Amino acid sequence: MPVKTDRRIRKTKAQLRTGLAKLLQKKSIKEITVKELVELVDINRSTFYLHYSDIYNMLSSIEEELLEEIRQTILNHPVSPFNESSFPFIEDIFQILEENKDICCALLGHNGDIAFLHRIESLISDHSLSVLRVTFPETIEDLKYSYSFCLSGCIGLVKTWLTSDTNETPQYMAELTFRLIMNALHGMYPQS
Repeated sequence: MPVKTDRRIRKTKAQLRTGLAKLLQKKSIKEITVKELVELVDINRSTFYLHYSDIYNMLSSIEEELLEEIRQTILNHPVSPFNESSFPFIEDIFQILEENKDICCALLGHNGDIAFLHRIESLISDHSLSVLRVTFPETIEDLKYSYSFCLSGCIGLVKTWLTSDTNETPQYMAELTFRLIMNALHGMYPQS
């Protein structure tokens, strides 16, 4: 049974995370110091060090938490092309992104961590490509290009959504993404 984190600890970590997201909007991780982060969020340095050894450890911890949420979503919603069973997976991904909008926007932004983006891509690709290989065995050679096309489009769509001032809901974005992916797959692999 997972251990519940104390409310004060959750609040402190949330403040630090929000502060880190703000700083990542302005500068790279290597330029951010513990001192400026704790001053920004009005927390003692000693409190920071109760939770993290340094800024890189904090970033790594945040990224691992987000990746674990995505892993759990994959386990809960196996991806299957050409049917509606893929929609809950996409919707849950957008829900995770919205709940973590500030840090996701920073991590996927100009000063973000490109390695984090690659880890997300790899996590989703490993699962999705195995499903697509089974579904489209006759077009295995073109599969890598089709998948890359869809994935790049989805990444661009997510970045635009995270950084826009509009108020599209995760549900709306999931529906839009699902339609775009299905249209692309149907166009690349018309069913007889």
